[in-house]
Amino acid sequence: MILEDVAKPEAFETSEISTVLDEVYSSAQIEIGKFIASYYFSSLGEAMALFVPFRRVRFPTHRQNQTLDDNKIEISLDGALENAPYTLPTLSPDQQKAYEFLEKKERALLFGVTGSGKTEVFINLMAKTIKEGKQCIFLMPEISLTPQMETRLKKYFGERIVMWHSKLTKIQKEKVLSKIYAGEVDIIAGARSALFTPLENLGLIIVDEEHDDSYKSMMKPRYHARDMAVYMGQKLKAKVVLASATPSLSSYHKYEVVRLEKPFIETQKQYHFVEGTTFTNGMIKKIEANFKAGEQSLLFVPTRGNFKYLYCQKCGVTHLCPYCSVGMALHRKVRHLKCHYCNYTEAIRTVCTHCGHEPLTSERMGTQEVKEMVEHGIPEMVVEQFDRDSISTAGKLKKALRRFEAKESHLLLGTQMLSKGHDYANITLSVILGMDYMLGLGDYRARERAMSLLIQIAGRSGRAKNSEIIIQSVNQDFFERYLNDYEGFLKDEMFFVEDMYPPFVTLARILVSHVKEEKASKTTLDVVTKLKGFEEVEIVGHGKAPIERIANKFRFHILLRSSSRKAMLRALYAVNIAGIEIDMDPVEFS
Repeated sequence: MILEDVAKPEAFETSEISTVLDEVYSSAQIEIGKFIASYYFSSLGEAMALFVPFRRVRFPTHRQNQTLDDNKIEISLDGALENAPYTLPTLSPDQQKAYEFLEKKERALLFGVTGSGKTEVFINLMAKTIKEGKQCIFLMPEISLTPQMETRLKKYFGERIVMWHSKLTKIQKEKVLSKIYAGEVDIIAGARSALFTPLENLGLIIVDEEHDDSYKSMMKPRYHARDMAVYMGQKLKAKVVLASATPSLSSYHKYEVVRLEKPFIETQKQYHFVEGTTFTNGMIKKIEANFKAGEQSLLFVPTRGNFKYLYCQKCGVTHLCPYCSVGMALHRKVRHLKCHYCNYTEAIRTVCTHCGHEPLTSERMGTQEVKEMVEHGIPEMVVEQFDRDSISTAGKLKKALRRFEAKESHLLLGTQMLSKGHDYANITLSVILGMDYMLGLGDYRARERAMSLLIQIAGRSGRAKNSEIIIQSVNQDFFERYLNDYEGFLKDEMFFVEDMYPPFVTLARILVSHVKEEKASKTTLDVVTKLKGFEEVEIVGHGKAPIERIANKFRFHILLRSSSRKAMLRALYAVNIAGIEIDMDPVEFS
């Protein structure tokens, strides 16, 4: 990537330019890339690698010496709304009120309960934007949402909408890009990477399920797509709409809010709380009765995939990865142990490596164990497993959703993926396990995350029929108080976080890692000593990271807090040395 012409340096050798590609970054992309690099502490190269460049028109030879900004970008907006195959959805009075509110605002939050018809408001906003000759980006937190949304949007906008996400093959991406470059695209929908696609005349960015942590990148650059959408909207003069049934505390506090308080189809939901920490025969009987009544059910398990850990009953030590200080996950289906941090794999062990006791036992129940229990108790039931181990490709996802919608499968069993905004009209029973585990996570947002997750999963059932929701938790008083009043929860939570946590202060996390523990420890202490010179920045704590070793590197971390974002950035730039990684506005602390 060429930024500018400079005098030929004498200090080192340079290469001649052999080929000039047709791709070009716009000045706006470069400006936004520089912001990402500076705010999220990455190199400019790492930041610019997020963007898909524009493709320039080839000029005759005598014009090829023009500067990049003089080159015309090959984008046109012919056709558009006139080609939409269907009339737009009619809005209810409440939806119309929300639409008119959002139409007037440059950035705002649409706070609508599950099933309240937020998508219909989006479609009308997109149609208006396209009619004005502009383009739209529609962000979803994960690709698991894209098949259903693609179907709904194509109903109104036909082939002028394209999907963009990491699971697309190289050929599929080239096909999508050729449509964008030819000016045949009005809407790009997809996961966070869709934000960086080359639209020449962006007029609207919608961030659906804006509360979802999947919008935050866990590797450099550690940007947050929701926050970047707001920043890019300001820079590109595009409207930004954030939306959720359970908005984040930060967005609720920062932006103007419009409510959709009633579901489009009002149904009755009965909530029942049960104690315990495991899947029971009573729950199986409930699922069986619902199955025999010809209805579909949902079962949520709060752990990832089909794994659990091996531990020794004699000494209590969990069998750890030899390169990381985390338990090895037991994958019964493929009969091996796997570390989910460095991917080290080994055969299943029976003897404790710490004290020699035999056999090792396994504890926490995952989706695979629950699936086996259901299939044993209800042999004729078809279970659709919905987690990242089972749904590894876009094709598998589409097939799973198709089977469930066609009632070829009867129980949707999975992890957090179940909360991601899918519509299932025929689910009349939801069983939600392990909410106390979510509530007990070591995170200042544990209450917010648990409450949001419960409401989102409960919202998958009862979309068209009355439903029953069984919640496993001893914290009935807490959950029950806010099940139908998430706004009340947000208002109460404000008092809990005020002056301590975002959105009222800025947080940053510094990660230090090295193959030698003493080197990592010394670097951490050196950084802490330097940070003590910045009075406006508080060192909340420092020490070994919750996971002390990953991929044979020892890990330490420092958590910082400041009421001034500028003061925080000044302090971080003063300590930004090799061997440390800075996570600005972190969402993960474990």
